[in-house]
Amino acid sequence: MTHTSQVCLPGKAPQTPSRLTRWIAAARPKTLPLTLSPVIAGIALALAETGQLAPLAALCTLLAAMLIQIGTNLHNDAADFERGADTAARLGPARATAQGWFSARQVKTAAHLTFALAFLLGLALIARGGWPILLVGLASLAAGYAYTSGPRPIAYGPFGEVFVLLFFGMAAVGGSYYLQTLTFGWRPLWLGFALGLPAAAVLLVNNYRDLETDRAAGRRTLCHYLDRPRARILYTLLLLAPVLVLLAADLPGGAWPLLAALPLAAFLSLRLFRGARGEALNTQLARTALFQSLLVVLLIVGFLLPGLP
Repeated sequence: MTHTSQVCLPGKAPQTPSRLTRWIAAARPKTLPLTLSPVIAGIALALAETGQLAPLAALCTLLAAMLIQIGTNLHNDAADFERGADTAARLGPARATAQGWFSARQVKTAAHLTFALAFLLGLALIARGGWPILLVGLASLAAGYAYTSGPRPIAYGPFGEVFVLLFFGMAAVGGSYYLQTLTFGWRPLWLGFALGLPAAAVLLVNNYRDLETDRAAGRRTLCHYLDRPRARILYTLLLLAPVLVLLAADLPGGAWPLLAALPLAAFLSLRLFRGARGEALNTQLARTALFQSLLVVLLIVGFLLPGLP
């Protein structure tokens, strides 16, 4: 049985969030930095290398990536509810279908419409980038559906982190870079690999938090196979490795600002090792996503260093 989340105010009857508020929550806007950060990084790398910006392509890339993420979030919301993965025991943020805000059919329809908008924007990007962008776009849309749908959903197996590394890292950075320069190169792929690692750490924390409920629902994630002690070690590596990878890369400008990310990586790792559990892991997840955004900011600062007096 589903239930409707209500807001209780002193002296007033419980109130249901407005329809718009519920749809915004269903879209999970807090996940968008994970999508936008690598796209911004790819655009910034192209600008640092060429000194030129294709603003319309950059805007369409950001919007298309955002719509694919929202569509994936909505589709996951409904699919997880239908598979019984989202229950009252779940510790993460409220999900629209499980809360009874909307039916699974309504949420899936919204997902399909969002994917359709992303496809229309993708046509403009294909006009600029040709068949490579067509392949990346189709793969991204297919992955959005396959993450929680089909006979073997990606989210229900041990390869979710690899999926995130590929699509929230290498494809996002490489595709964004290509749309700006219309050239391929190892730098954007190297950068995408580095930024995909903390994105994978976000998923790892999510599955670490939901380990018991995921197992009950039949989800056999990477965290299930590692169990929590080894998952903590992998989490630490996923935060430290990107800094080392980027320091070793031959990127424009100065790489030393990236060292400023190490204290946050150490803090987050120690917090997990010291026993962060339950709802405290929601904060851990948000801060891990912030770590990826911090890397992109520090990267851009490094790109700007040659222009500083």
